[in-house]
Amino acid sequence: MNYLQKVIKDTKTRFWVNNPTLADCEAAIESGAFGCTTNPAYCSKLFQTAPEFVQDAIDRVLKKGDRSSPASEQVYHLVSAEVMKLFLPMHEKSGGKAGFVTIQEDPRREHEHEYIVAASKRAARLNRNFMAKIPVTAPGLVAIREMVALNIPICATEIFALSQVVALVETYEDACKKTGNRPEIYITHITGILDDYFGALVKNENLPIAPEVLKQAGTIIAKKEYKYLKKMGFDGRMLGGGARGPHHFTNFVGGDMHITINWSTAVELNAQNTQPVLAMDEEADEAVVRELMEKLPNFKRSYDENGMKPEDFDDYGPTTLFRTQFMNGYARLIDGIELSKK
Repeated sequence: MNYLQKVIKDTKTRFWVNNPTLADCEAAIESGAFGCTTNPAYCSKLFQTAPEFVQDAIDRVLKKGDRSSPASEQVYHLVSAEVMKLFLPMHEKSGGKAGFVTIQEDPRREHEHEYIVAASKRAARLNRNFMAKIPVTAPGLVAIREMVALNIPICATEIFALSQVVALVETYEDACKKTGNRPEIYITHITGILDDYFGALVKNENLPIAPEVLKQAGTIIAKKEYKYLKKMGFDGRMLGGGARGPHHFTNFVGGDMHITINWSTAVELNAQNTQPVLAMDEEADEAVVRELMEKLPNFKRSYDENGMKPEDFDDYGPTTLFRTQFMNGYARLIDGIELSKK
């Protein structure tokens, strides 16, 4: 039994595989993956890890000549549909509770809730285990309401702050009450990107924060969000994202929480072949929290329950950093399509 299988056996913690190749999917499922996440940079990654796979999808879309939706969206949906097939047996065996595959649409149009809804409806036709991945911003919250009305499972993403979790819970509960629907929902805190953001800030401004203190920032905020969800009795589940190393998984082991990781990180975790250490209930040192609050104003914004309003979410620093990465990846897909037309 490998490390991840031990975690699954002994705790409620689960893992999802992120932006995988088909071979990664098969290996992840064998190790006990609960589901799969993709994002707008998925095809860009596939150009590096499985170029034939994504090129075949591009060729099929161009040959079909369907102009009812953008070619970039069609290619992304096509490769994701192949992943869905691999996870579908798990979805059916679980009674629709596991084996989801998330799709997050064109990042250039994240401000258009009408587009998010329309593209998600198109993606929902791909297979039964589709999950709409939608950012928790002001337009995203409107789209999430629509997903509840349509009873489409939701992966609420681009969460970097407790105030986003509060707004999401309020939006989801209100939509459920009004529609009578209660689709599966995952609340995704992007731990690694938040750490990247704070790390760059400390480096660029030469702030006096020790690496061992800085490394805890994203995890501290995630654990506060987790406690809030438990206190509220919210029946959705928290999903950790943006892992930049094994610690972004091991920090949460023991919690009733899922974490999405690249398969390369899963391989690294399994290679250690150790007994899982229950870390979720480990409390942050109050002196560490105080130092981060004093030296990083945006840590305080993320940490405080009322740190931001929904209209602030969209242009929050970590959000724009994450979206820029997506836009760069999506641009690579568009370039690949244009090159294939020649």
